[in-house]
Amino acid sequence: MSQSYSMSQNRGKRLLTKVPEITIYFWIVKLLSTAMGEATSDYLVYHINPYVAVMLGFVGFVIALVLQFSVKKYIAWVYWLFVVMVAIFGTMVADVTHIVLGVPYYASTIAFAIILTLVFTTWYKVEGTLSIHSIYTRRREMFYWAAVLATFAMGTATGDMTAMTFHLGYLPSGILFIVLFLLPGVGYFLFRLNPIFAFWFAYVITRPLGASFADWFSKPKNITGLGYGDGIVAAVFTVSIVIFVGYLTVSKRDVQREPVRYGYRNEFGRS
Repeated sequence: MSQSYSMSQNRGKRLLTKVPEITIYFWIVKLLSTAMGEATSDYLVYHINPYVAVMLGFVGFVIALVLQFSVKKYIAWVYWLFVVMVAIFGTMVADVTHIVLGVPYYASTIAFAIILTLVFTTWYKVEGTLSIHSIYTRRREMFYWAAVLATFAMGTATGDMTAMTFHLGYLPSGILFIVLFLLPGVGYFLFRLNPIFAFWFAYVITRPLGASFADWFSKPKNITGLGYGDGIVAAVFTVSIVIFVGYLTVSKRDVQREPVRYGYRNEFGRS
């Protein structure tokens, strides 16, 4: 009996997840972080030496990464700090690819899409699942964050491609991505679309969606923006993120309370 109890305890420790439950708060903070990352990256790159800005983004990314991997369970402010740093640094990577290396947006979008596909393919081949409710080992967490980083880089390039290369402008691009963001949810609730596919499809779209609206608020009017400036937009989104993450830290509304071993859980929290 004691041996059985010990095994149960060890299994319980192993099943402490490192990601939040998927609630409305998850999607709100995710969209805010993508918008904040876009505006912050642009502000840093255009207001200080771009090479220094990229180095600062990389250092912040590494510090947040080490912090996230050092904790044993999901902690709201640690998790979202890393997401924010991925948003900032991922935006810088995509922008450097276009501005410094001269790679067209459509080419970088395709390249990052291939990288993301390789991450997902390898993850599924090794682990047999892409469910975020299975992120309770170090290897799965590494796959998860590799996918997140790839989605940010690809999403940045995609948003810029629709706005600039396809000449849609920022607001029309944002509306386009709203529709694309809602499609997998409609497919899941009405047509029983695979929940894991639906989640990751929506997750990928959050990046260009948030970035498009951040650029619409911040960029000059002569390039289809409202002209509020990157600094002000970045500050507003940062304050919003702090408020929501502070609430989640105190309320723990997004902590996964149901052990994974008690039945199937899909990405939308249903059994």
